[in-house]
Amino acid sequence: MMRIFKNYIFLFWLVQALLFCLKIVFTLRPEIDLFTEEAHYWLWSEHLAWHYYSKPPLIALFNYLSTSLLGVNELAVRIIPAILGMGTAWLTFLLTDYLFQSKKQAFWASMMLSSMPFFQIFSTFHLTDSEVTFFGLLTWYLLAKALEKKTWFLWVIAGFVGALGIASKPIFILAIPTFALYLLHTKNLIPNLKGFILFIIIFLIGFLPSLIWNLENEFQTFKHLATLGGVHGDPSIQGIGEAILSFLGYLGGQLGMVSIFLLPLWVLYFRKVKVNDPKQLFLILPALVSFSTFLFMSWITSVEVNWPAFSYPTLAIALAHEVEKESGKWKKFRNWGVALGLSFLLLLILPDHSGWKKFTGIEKVEIPVFKRLAGYEQLTSRINFLQDSLGIEASYFFSESYHTSSEMAFYLSNHPKTYQINIGGRKTQFDLWEGIESEIGKEKIGVFVSSHQDSPELVTKFEELLYEEEYPVFFRDVYLRSTKIQFWRNIQDYHPVNSDSY
Repeated sequence: MMRIFKNYIFLFWLVQALLFCLKIVFTLRPEIDLFTEEAHYWLWSEHLAWHYYSKPPLIALFNYLSTSLLGVNELAVRIIPAILGMGTAWLTFLLTDYLFQSKKQAFWASMMLSSMPFFQIFSTFHLTDSEVTFFGLLTWYLLAKALEKKTWFLWVIAGFVGALGIASKPIFILAIPTFALYLLHTKNLIPNLKGFILFIIIFLIGFLPSLIWNLENEFQTFKHLATLGGVHGDPSIQGIGEAILSFLGYLGGQLGMVSIFLLPLWVLYFRKVKVNDPKQLFLILPALVSFSTFLFMSWITSVEVNWPAFSYPTLAIALAHEVEKESGKWKKFRNWGVALGLSFLLLLILPDHSGWKKFTGIEKVEIPVFKRLAGYEQLTSRINFLQDSLGIEASYFFSESYHTSSEMAFYLSNHPKTYQINIGGRKTQFDLWEGIESEIGKEKIGVFVSSHQDSPELVTKFEELLYEEEYPVFFRDVYLRSTKIQFWRNIQDYHPVNSDSY
């Protein structure tokens, strides 16, 4: 038995297999639907392209492959992040063992990573962060080996993997200046200059689809990213009070991303860390560059807490190595921090059999966490019921929200065509696809669904309204919101509120 507990590779796969199974159990919970962005990215896979309005194509390609094999269902979408998460944890194990020749440290690095909220999110929900985190860490692992082995093959492979990273999310472009800083600081730039240049050339291949697509589409993605960064369109520069709140919110969000349960260890690490140690610098520099970039942006515009987190897996390695050098007290902090982080995940993931979550009060935590992942299958079931009971053959479905339109496309029977009508919001991928104006003059029934608008008549004109109702959406037996459902006959006109907002 003692030999089993010292077999850290076996322990790693045992833990990761259990976590993988728990994520599948979570996906199969009947009251949990796809997150709206997940549904939107799935819809991209139904319209394969070299690039999309806001993101590169890799997430759509992964969704296309998984749904082609498993059918269009939640498991087919969510199995991808679960697999990529397991791969990211394994890369964390491999990189730790490669740098420090310790499978024990490697195991604990993977455990710390698995307990961190950012990793739990990226390995449960299929977001672009799922791909960029995996390919980002794989790139960093290959670069570590390329520096030591000094073979052209490793620089080439690192470049191709980096290209997949940039094809996952544009922010991975930070890998180039980050690695350049590392080479300069460690005086390794000149000896590795040819390999680094080869890496950059191949890496930037991943940027070509985005560049070509944007050249053909008025640089939509660049304008979108510039708007998010507060430097395009009508930037509303934050006042000093807003900037301070944004800055503090960003800092608090990052602490939450890497787990408040590990806070004592983070304090220890940043008191002890020596950036002149090449290995420590290699591990903390990706997170430092990414964190600092968005920290600066937080003074200018609103920053989402997940944006820099793709670069954080190496922090788990650095933390595991530092704790291993400390006294038993710090190892107890590590054990408790990991246990509490995983326990919190377990409480949220497990289904509520026999009402134990309501009884223990956990349901009150679940509602704000999962309210954006609930009610869409209920809603579409109601729409299908109304079609049957009213004898109405709906031809298309639409909303003013791309979130709702995407969820309807996923959950409605036979995955019908859906549209987003533009009432003045920012542009989305729907603006680049065929719009509801293609239905003008046709004898068809359109179904309008919205949680915010009473009617589509602000921008559309129909022959008549056939039926409408307010449908309440619940999370188990807890009321979440009401949604308007309207059946309209024959669209006659559409005047979108054209917005320059990206």
